[in-house]
Amino acid sequence: MSEIIKLLKEGESETVEFKPSLSQTDKVIESISAFSNANGGTIVIGVSDKGEVLGADIGKRTIEILANRIKQNTDPVIYPSISIENVEGKNIIVIEVRESKSKPVFAFDKVYKRVGKSNQRVSSGEIRKLALEGKKIYWDEQICEDASLEDIDEEKVKWFLEKARFERRLEVSVDISVREALERLNLIKNNKLTNAAILLFGKKPQKFFLQTKLRCARYKGTTPVTFIDLKIVEGNIIDQVEEAENFVLSHIKKAAKIVGFERQEVWEYPINALREAIVVKKLQYGISKSL
Repeated sequence: MSEIIKLLKEGESETVEFKPSLSQTDKVIESISAFSNANGGTIVIGVSDKGEVLGADIGKRTIEILANRIKQNTDPVIYPSISIENVEGKNIIVIEVRESKSKPVFAFDKVYKRVGKSNQRVSSGEIRKLALEGKKIYWDEQICEDASLEDIDEEKVKWFLEKARFERRLEVSVDISVREALERLNLIKNNKLTNAAILLFGKKPQKFFLQTKLRCARYKGTTPVTFIDLKIVEGNIIDQVEEAENFVLSHIKKAAKIVGFERQEVWEYPINALREAIVVKKLQYGISKSL
């Protein structure tokens, strides 16, 4: 509450806008576009442009209707935080808007950007510029806010570096620090770990992403109804792929043949193909479920 009062006293700015009533909902949506295309901001409904608390007429479905109006008239769809606050005995609506990662954000098929205390219509040239600024950022590249280097398995990082040096000719010493190794692998941004860093080398990725589990199952027959065996694998992606591979190998046949003077073991299915299928499936499904 103290933050709202402070905001009202400071008045409108590049990140704050007041609207006297819900009759200006269209203008509110334009402001949402403007804040989304800039640095984010706060819209307060039920307050005059001078910061005087007028109060807003709020019924049972007011917030629901407002949220739907915003959803229907923004593209990409914006889902701001909407709350009701009581100030000076009057209810006001507070809308918190974050800067969008998918720019430009349209409102009623137009694009707005916050400049000073006003919303400015964006030209076609500026729209193209915003589109470049808001190019898609993949989930795995985003920062894992609550993670630290203590959540990283140092031995797993060293194992990966050694393997990469041997198989991929990666010129990185296994003796470098974990931080430096992750930086070299582009797994640290702005001094913080990315989601990919936790998925690959985290001691317990499920601490941050509950869905990142791999379910391995063998069914009776061709219809997925009765389980013969079921295993849920946790840990980082590297460990999960290894465990999944072992699960598959425990359920397929292995034969042996003599080639020349040597005995060679042959699996029922090509191991490399199985491993590739597991990795691709994990990346397509496991990571997407964390979004």
